[in-house]
Amino acid sequence: MDPVGEKAIRASFVNCSKGEASRINLPALPDVSWGDLDFLGWRDPGAPDRSYLVAPRGEGLIGVTLRVPQGVRRTFTKTTVCSVCLTGHPGSGVSLLAARRAGPAGRQGNTVGTYLCADLACSLYVRGRKQSQLAGRHEETLPVEERIARAVRNLDAFLDKVLEGAA
Repeated sequence: MDPVGEKAIRASFVNCSKGEASRINLPALPDVSWGDLDFLGWRDPGAPDRSYLVAPRGEGLIGVTLRVPQGVRRTFTKTTVCSVCLTGHPGSGVSLLAARRAGPAGRQGNTVGTYLCADLACSLYVRGRKQSQLAGRHEETLPVEERIARAVRNLDAFLDKVLEGAA
């Protein structure tokens, strides 16, 4: 992913108002290792139930706000595998995150959810730059480039659901 500035990130959000986007706590952008990322994902340190994801899409960016659905915080996640990068994690290493749909559906309260690495570091897991704490993890024979392409396809499928029905 190419380096992205604060203004472009804030303008990319499709499922929140411009005012909400202007108040999002961004990560320290100069510290981001852009070359290792397929998308920028981060959790809000001041509101741990909120996360954000910004990905290149077509000629621009698409950003989505994510939340831990109500009632899920105190229950166990039903899976330990991320839906994007397919990395297995023990315990709470995977979170169910919900994104309000873009457009009229989102304004009516409709959401779509997916299981993601709790730290949103899917790109690093796929590239082997970060390791899951799962003991006895199986080694994939798929080349890294194909694992990256699979993760991007999986993320695009989720983003398609967020955008479904938006004007």
